[in-house]
Amino acid sequence: MGTAFLDDRGIVAVEGAEARALLHRLVTSDVLGLAPGEARYTALLSPQGKVMVDFLIVDATTDGGADRFLLDCPAALAPDLARKLTLYRLRAAVGIADRSADLGVTAHWPDGPGARDPRHPALGTRDIGPRGIADPAARLAYEAHRIALGIPEGGRDFAYGDAFPHDVNLDRLGGVDFGKGCYVGQEVVSRVHHRGTARKRIVPVHFDGPPPAGGADITVGEIVIGTMGTSLDGRGLAMVRTDRAEEAAALGAPPVADGVHLALSLS
Repeated sequence: MGTAFLDDRGIVAVEGAEARALLHRLVTSDVLGLAPGEARYTALLSPQGKVMVDFLIVDATTDGGADRFLLDCPAALAPDLARKLTLYRLRAAVGIADRSADLGVTAHWPDGPGARDPRHPALGTRDIGPRGIADPAARLAYEAHRIALGIPEGGRDFAYGDAFPHDVNLDRLGGVDFGKGCYVGQEVVSRVHHRGTARKRIVPVHFDGPPPAGGADITVGEIVIGTMGTSLDGRGLAMVRTDRAEEAAALGAPPVADGVHLALSLS
């Protein structure tokens, strides 16, 4: 069992009679079918289809009450997320507030209180409540758990505003509903999906020795095939051009990042 307060996570509250409809028409996943107590992985995109922020939506609606959702997002981006949602709100009957000063997220694995993290069956639960106190050792244990399961973290494994949903495995982690109607950036995402033209993916890597620096180029000979993200305890995540990685694999030379030999899992 593990428990860690995630001090770099914030909370944006979205509530009111039209909150569900507002979120549904903006984000990549289905919100209409979200049940009280359930969490769903999603993202808000730019009109060009780039990921501006990814987050978990938790349905915090109580019996007989107006719709209420808590968005579990990077704390540094919570004010901007609240501002963007407010701009899209127009005259809808929705209240939007950054609650990061008093609410935070605690992760429990393999199980515990809160909503189950939908990105992976073994990832555990996330409990939203009063902000706690960070424990560096517990946080490192959560990082090792997350990386071992291949779950990327925005801002560290990819840059916000610079990656498409397929690049960061949003589609593979349940963060895109390809059957829903329009949302911001939907046309680009749908085109990549139906044409099968995704060229980048975040993939697991294994290595021996000290971890490569985040952001280091991954090379095979003179070919740059990707960039390192987070890593810990011999495992890591990397953004790679899958076409280049497959071509480089045929050369028989190992990928290298920051002087460290890597083994990539491309499947």
